[in-house]
Amino acid sequence: MHNILLIFNPNSDRGRSGQRASDLRAIVDEMGGADWRGTEYPAHAVEIAAEAGIKGYKTVVALGGDGTVHEVVNGLMKIDAVQRPRLGIVPIGSGNDFAHSAGIETNPQEAVKRVFSGAVRAVDAIMVRDGAGRLEYFVNTGGVGFDAAINIQSRKITGLHGFVMYLTSTLITIANHFEAPHMKVTYDGGALDQPILMLTVGNGPREGGGFITTPGSQIDDGVVEFVYLPPVSQIRMLQLLPKFMNATHLREPEVKLAKTTRLVIDADRALPIHLDGELFAPYEADVRHVEMTLVPGAIQVLV
Repeated sequence: MHNILLIFNPNSDRGRSGQRASDLRAIVDEMGGADWRGTEYPAHAVEIAAEAGIKGYKTVVALGGDGTVHEVVNGLMKIDAVQRPRLGIVPIGSGNDFAHSAGIETNPQEAVKRVFSGAVRAVDAIMVRDGAGRLEYFVNTGGVGFDAAINIQSRKITGLHGFVMYLTSTLITIANHFEAPHMKVTYDGGALDQPILMLTVGNGPREGGGFITTPGSQIDDGVVEFVYLPPVSQIRMLQLLPKFMNATHLREPEVKLAKTTRLVIDADRALPIHLDGELFAPYEADVRHVEMTLVPGAIQVLV
């Protein structure tokens, strides 16, 4: 057994990542070798990563996009912090937003080499618990409301990937889905009690392959930023859309930003919620209460 385990999702980036992972095997062998595991079903990487700590692996590597990273992180968080393996990332998915925030090499060949020789960066994770006690973590962004509805829409689109897919999903969501649940939100030093169209919690600054929702977010500063938006018209949302892409949206009067280490959200109806682009709560789950708590320095990332 090697000290490094590489977990790859052959279906990441609409099936493109399987071949990309295969192309990297020669470099892995040249650098000293590692063990490989492919995922076979949703959340399989959570199980594999959790088992890796028990088996004694020192490093667990996510080969894929934000979804693969999300699952591997959730597996690692099941392991005691003292024994928790380090996280390596080879970004071969569609968005790769967390890898961008962490300063991971965008070139997969170079990223593989960093797995064997990179420096370690301790990054924060956010623990999420719903009203039923279901627990999950995210390391990049968590979206409640509008951008989670975009995430649901993106799963219906075939033939597109990456930023173009997310942009198309956004335009469709603006046209067809425009709910603003009434939310009661408490956070460090403040509270909200109002209809909210969109609430996005950022450990990292961007999501969806290039929407810069919380431009000032740092994944290792011990706080999260969250941006929220009250009900606006569809036309106004179309006007705001390019501003979220070039990080000028915070200049707009409707867009508000706050920092915290904890949020508690209660809503008057079911909330769609995504974590790192993975669907935590579809509408049919009827989640109306959620708590988010920052866990500082939870994951050691190789960069």
